[in-house]
Amino acid sequence: MAPKSSFSRSIEELSSSIVQLAGRTTTVFIIFILILGWGISGFFFDFSEKWEMIISTFSSAVTILMVFLILKAQNKDSLSIQLKLNELVASNNTASNRLVNVEGMTEEELKVISKYYSRLSDFAKKQDTLQESHSIDEVHEDHAIKKEMEDELTDIQERT
Repeated sequence: MAPKSSFSRSIEELSSSIVQLAGRTTTVFIIFILILGWGISGFFFDFSEKWEMIISTFSSAVTILMVFLILKAQNKDSLSIQLKLNELVASNNTASNRLVNVEGMTEEELKVISKYYSRLSDFAKKQDTLQESHSIDEVHEDHAIKKEMEDELTDIQERT
């Protein structure tokens, strides 16, 4: 993995700090007080267009900035969670390694796997014990479910 540039690292640290700061109760309270103060100041400025434009411009700029900062934070969190889940799936002998990169699958492929897990759940309910584990790659008596899912995935991959 290539090392991040100092500019990129600085931007990431700054955005993380801003998102953490914005989520604090104190910050919400301060913003509430500022908006309340702006509303009260309207009486002194006769609720002029300039008075309205100030809050409109400020709130638009802050909203756009926060949307991108929060999106960046969510993307980073999502990726780290996905990597942790991939590690768990890859390290578990009974789990299907097909799911290691599940986030890279198409929606259609995910629906096929979801349908399989729904059927797998029905299959597991018929078992004598709830302690028994089943996975996509597990060889069990009902091969039809697995074969059907593999055929659907093959059809999807051939179409793309």
